[in-house]
Amino acid sequence: MSMEFILDRIPHRPPFLWLDRVLEINDEMVRAEKDVPLDLDIFQGHYPHYPLVPGVLLCEAVFQAGALLIGERIQQQRDKGKDRGGVPVLTRILGAKFKREVRPGDVLEVTARLIERMGPAWLMKGQVRVGGKIMVQVEFACARKEE
Repeated sequence: MSMEFILDRIPHRPPFLWLDRVLEINDEMVRAEKDVPLDLDIFQGHYPHYPLVPGVLLCEAVFQAGALLIGERIQQQRDKGKDRGGVPVLTRILGAKFKREVRPGDVLEVTARLIERMGPAWLMKGQVRVGGKIMVQVEFACARKEE
């Protein structure tokens, strides 16, 4: 799905947008991709002689995928005239596991899956893979904030 699809559903914008395209989305999960540029400014200061994508940014990609899933559900309700909208915001990080390094030129496959919904809160689990290998796993919660 196009960049416009992403931009219509989450508030993030370049240079802090960590999703390039949506591969799959349904009521329970989203799978998206992000190309890690070779010349990303961060690499000038984050291990400049051995450039790595900071783990916090990999988690951010997962959080944005989760926000996209919530944003799509909000959009569906809005289209039916049943919702005023709002934006998803991160409310809790329950745990993160960093398994492998992500390097310049890698293509991230980012997934977020709904585990449970409790009123305005969404408990989710996500991961980043590169070449089929898990790089990061994280559990988190989001809530919808009225605009």
